[in-house]
Amino acid sequence: MKVVLLQDVKALGKKDDVVDVSDGYARNFLFPKGLAVEATKGKLNEISQKKSALENKKRQEMEEAKALAERLSKIEVAIKTKAGAGGKLFGSITAKDIADIIKKEHKIEIDKKKIVLDDAIKSLGTQEVEIKVYPEISAKVKVTVVQE
Repeated sequence: MKVVLLQDVKALGKKDDVVDVSDGYARNFLFPKGLAVEATKGKLNEISQKKSALENKKRQEMEEAKALAERLSKIEVAIKTKAGAGGKLFGSITAKDIADIIKKEHKIEIDKKKIVLDDAIKSLGTQEVEIKVYPEISAKVKVTVVQE
């Protein structure tokens, strides 16, 4: 008997999967516990529509992420801070500082966790900082640290 899973079932499949199980297993275990329903044409059609809507949403998010990455790659950020002799900063520039400057100057909100910094910036100069916009999509932003 073909059934559509309503929840993830261990060793059987994930939610919205169509699986073939024995009649007894379906009637005595899956149906009473609300884990599955019989795979009718209507239910199969509903699942295919749900999957296509999810694909469209993912594709649209990806396009928006690519556009944002394109905008970010053209941005150059200048951060003014106090520095001592030899160009060493008093303190450091963190991902939060970079996110705040981008939001303030360019009106683009970026989560500080998406900014990839191996270590905080502790000296004057220009660095390229990677921002992960979406899985597999990232942009590089030039960050220039200048003395106040």
